[in-house]
Amino acid sequence: MPIASNSGITMEELQLGGRNHSLPLEGLKHAITPIGMHYLLTHFDIPLVEAETWRLEIGGLVAKPLSLSLDDVKARPARTLPVTLECAGNGRALLEPRPLSQPWLEGAVGTAEWTGTQLALVLEEAGLAPEAVEVVFTGLDRGIQGEVEHAYERSLPVAEALRDEMLLAYEINGQPLPPQHGFPLRLIVPGWYGMTHVKWLRSITAVDEPFTGYQQGTAYHVRDSEEEQGEPVTRIRPRSLMVPPGIPEFLSRTRFLPAGPCLLEGRAWSGWAPVERVEVSANGGETWSEAALDEPLSDFAWRRWTYEWDAAPGEYELCCRATDQAGNVQPLGQEWNYDGVCNNSVQRVKVVVSES
Repeated sequence: MPIASNSGITMEELQLGGRNHSLPLEGLKHAITPIGMHYLLTHFDIPLVEAETWRLEIGGLVAKPLSLSLDDVKARPARTLPVTLECAGNGRALLEPRPLSQPWLEGAVGTAEWTGTQLALVLEEAGLAPEAVEVVFTGLDRGIQGEVEHAYERSLPVAEALRDEMLLAYEINGQPLPPQHGFPLRLIVPGWYGMTHVKWLRSITAVDEPFTGYQQGTAYHVRDSEEEQGEPVTRIRPRSLMVPPGIPEFLSRTRFLPAGPCLLEGRAWSGWAPVERVEVSANGGETWSEAALDEPLSDFAWRRWTYEWDAAPGEYELCCRATDQAGNVQPLGQEWNYDGVCNNSVQRVKVVVSES
């Protein structure tokens, strides 16, 4: 992946930024993200899919291959689950030097209510063979990355694929999936970064060896150089984000508010374990105070937090950090990596408090 200086954005990044979009941070006020506010990343092109002719093929190492229409999928038992999705590249543009890819700051996230049928039920119906070790999910989108032409596809170990919460989703927030979110069917993998949630599904294939396609074997690794294999990206690291208080200056987004009581609020989540603590700092992380936590929407969705801040006149750098039940804590800073992934360093919000 090429590297760019943080002194200027490239035309390639502008092209990607124009196609994709992040959550406006004021959208954190919504427990369930409105569809138009939910972050969106499309690797290649959005395919045009006709529901009447689309089929989902389940094959490979199974006893009974299946070919399902959208109506067939919808006829199976349905489940709705609030799930927080976050792009693995969220925070990439904050690294120095900046990996040249989608230039996310901190808003590549959203929480939706996904409705679909459980993946495990479909796999059990097809009858996974004992020798199956992974399940490969292939989308209808196709392109070239790393000089390799390929369909977008990812795999999961069988044990992960059979978890109860895995969904073959056909609705978001009670509505049919729009084209950009994977119509007619997409995979939802609660707790994992967004690259795993394959959109525009066309096939599910059980295999007897680890899948090494480009998006699995090369992309989405934490590594120091292109030559290294590194560690694969899997579950979402803990993160807390704050709704920026007050009002913004148009270009810099510096916040301005009057002195006095100020309710700070935001959302926190982790794919490793439920969030159990959020802390807030008004001095750039030198000292911390504990915030109050609301109940989570589900085991796989963010929690709202609040903190009563008595804002005195002056300039501040507000921060928030999350800790999950597995003991994972957001870091103040993030070590650089070649792909610019898994940067969950704390958010920093510049605030100017005036007398009136």
